[in-house]
Amino acid sequence: MSFPNHRPRRLRTTPAMRRLTAENRLAPADLILPAFIREGLTEPSPISSMPGVVQHTTDSLKRAAAEAVQLGVGGIMLFGVPAVRDAQGTASLDPDGVLNKAIRDVKAEVGDDLVIMGDVCLDEFTDHGHCGVLDAEGYVDNDATLEIYGQMAVAQADAGAHVLGPSGMMDGQIAVIRQALEESGHKNTAVLAYAAKYASAFYGPFREAVDSQLKGDRRTYQMDAANRREAILEVELDLEEGADMVMVKPAMSYLDILADVAAMSPVPVSAYQISGEYAMIEAAAANGWIDRRGAITESVLGIKRAGADTVLTYWASELAGWLKES
Repeated sequence: MSFPNHRPRRLRTTPAMRRLTAENRLAPADLILPAFIREGLTEPSPISSMPGVVQHTTDSLKRAAAEAVQLGVGGIMLFGVPAVRDAQGTASLDPDGVLNKAIRDVKAEVGDDLVIMGDVCLDEFTDHGHCGVLDAEGYVDNDATLEIYGQMAVAQADAGAHVLGPSGMMDGQIAVIRQALEESGHKNTAVLAYAAKYASAFYGPFREAVDSQLKGDRRTYQMDAANRREAILEVELDLEEGADMVMVKPAMSYLDILADVAAMSPVPVSAYQISGEYAMIEAAAANGWIDRRGAITESVLGIKRAGADTVLTYWASELAGWLKES
């Protein structure tokens, strides 16, 4: 019998002992802050389903980026909400459009002190809310969408993005974007592939955050929640096409996928703690059902433990502040 030779509780006796023997740790540099900017706002607009998160103005976004730098946050992922949408999402290509301008503004504010990331996807910019353009039957046209993604990627790189995040789950998107970047002289712009992005019920609050016009669903291009092996195929394809980093999204219900990807990936792995995960914890905490700070910290640590090198979370700056305190 192993007892009493083995008493695992010996390594749990004090806070100092637990810190010393912790297998995983969080650091501010592990965190990426998703942030929304909406064209035409004169002051930040609260997102009702995501308490504490806002649609930014230019000034408030710059302040959020500067705060992230001060707190040691690793990066910021920018999403733009335009005033005018159309079927082709043409506002995404406008150098003075909301997202490209936001990238330039944040770059001017923080320079290279924060990794600036841009969302390469059409869902915020189309009047039908899909991540690509539609054919005559209303089906998302993969190859026609890729052409626009290549142009979007170059526009965001021109604006100063360090990293591009193609999130539309179009087949071949990484190869097309990588080629467009190389041909336009942006050889050092990195690509964070949303390699395994699932069709999820937990995206609901995000739809409010970007004022989504979506009708129907995205199940013909985002992954089926039932599938595990397929995620590895998607990651392998993105790696072959030139992805510098890969992502699993969502995080909470897909920790098995995250662990699988982390075990095989030769590049850094990210996971996105999405809007529904954020909203559930905030709602439970507001009702006094759980300890807010403890639940936030534990939820992000769980994602890190499952294998994420970096975590996109709406709590990035707040959590970074707590980590610096401790």
